[in-house]
Amino acid sequence: MSIGETHYATRAAKMRASEIRELLKLLDRPGVISFAGGIPDPALFPTDVIREGYAAALDAGGAALQYSVSEGYVPLRQWLVRHMASIGVPCTIDNIVITSGSQQGLDYLGKLFLSPGDTALVTWPAYLGALQAFNAYEPRYDRLAPEHGNTTPAAYRMAAEAAGGRVALAYLTPDFANPSGETLSLDGRRRALALADELDIPVIEDAAYQQLRYDGEDVPPLQALDVAAKGGDIDRSRVTHSGSFSKTLAPGLRIGWICAARGVVQKLVLTKQAADLHTPTINQMVMHHAAEHAHAAQVAKIRAAYRDRRDHMLAALLRHMPAGVSWTRPQGGMFIWVTLPEGLDGAELLARAVEQGVAFVPGRAFHADGTGGNSLRLSFSLADAAAIETGIGRLGALIAGAAQAAA
Repeated sequence: MSIGETHYATRAAKMRASEIRELLKLLDRPGVISFAGGIPDPALFPTDVIREGYAAALDAGGAALQYSVSEGYVPLRQWLVRHMASIGVPCTIDNIVITSGSQQGLDYLGKLFLSPGDTALVTWPAYLGALQAFNAYEPRYDRLAPEHGNTTPAAYRMAAEAAGGRVALAYLTPDFANPSGETLSLDGRRRALALADELDIPVIEDAAYQQLRYDGEDVPPLQALDVAAKGGDIDRSRVTHSGSFSKTLAPGLRIGWICAARGVVQKLVLTKQAADLHTPTINQMVMHHAAEHAHAAQVAKIRAAYRDRRDHMLAALLRHMPAGVSWTRPQGGMFIWVTLPEGLDGAELLARAVEQGVAFVPGRAFHADGTGGNSLRLSFSLADAAAIETGIGRLGALIAGAAQAAA
């Protein structure tokens, strides 16, 4: 007898294919202009420095190819201590654990904090990868809206208890969020932390895009605000900061990190020991080399390139989108969130858009409750000015036609 649905754990029912991963296949299709994946431009990767890093790691002896500690490569963690200090978070290497990309970090945090039936507070919309990571641990979701007004702590608790669990965590991408591109204000961040204090829950700060600011003033990370409120003691902070080198240096090395109170890091280290022992040592050594020798220049380079592409896309949207369509104007990151007129569906539009040679991600996948059908996410990181103009022109014409047909 073959293995069938009855053999799988209950959590398997919540595992869904990523619409983004599937759409990435369109990148290889001739003639399709893809605004789908939030993918760094490989032409901007610091390949020379990475090549040097691999040579240096191999020349240093066998350590690069050997088993290593689960916490991560010490020099890389020391670099991250300095980086976290630069954004307002004093810590030590005991507050840092290296993960195989920030996606692994989200999975570990879901495993650590969520029991079946617990409630996770997330924004509407929220990063699809986080929802996928958390889904394996069988939570329910409630809406978090620190910018526009949250439900009261008592209401969150009552709803969670009625569902048979507790409010277990809050998850936020405060800077240039995937998918909306929006940035949480300083007041919004303080409201989110105050809510977490009242509910006595951990806060997961997804900082994947934190370094990609193109306009405006920096806003302190949630963890920096919380540590400051706790007398400068990170071990009293309820915020776990999930960072990544994927959007700045190179995603293929799969290097992320979590900065958190030592007690949380110790639990995450045990989780990593059980999962994959450690992130590949050679990749950590190479990333440390790249961070030491190229990080500042690389961030400056990609900020300039992506700022220009964002500006081109915003200008193209203004030229080509019909009345009734609105969109965000991000100060950084890789995404613009488009809201269509009521009655239009992003998934239905995508099928026709691909036929016209343009791709995007429909918005429903980013909503834990299945709403958001009349929205879509556009990424500007991988397209040049000509492709943006052509692709947005095609998309605007399709939306205008669909709106006219629905009227």
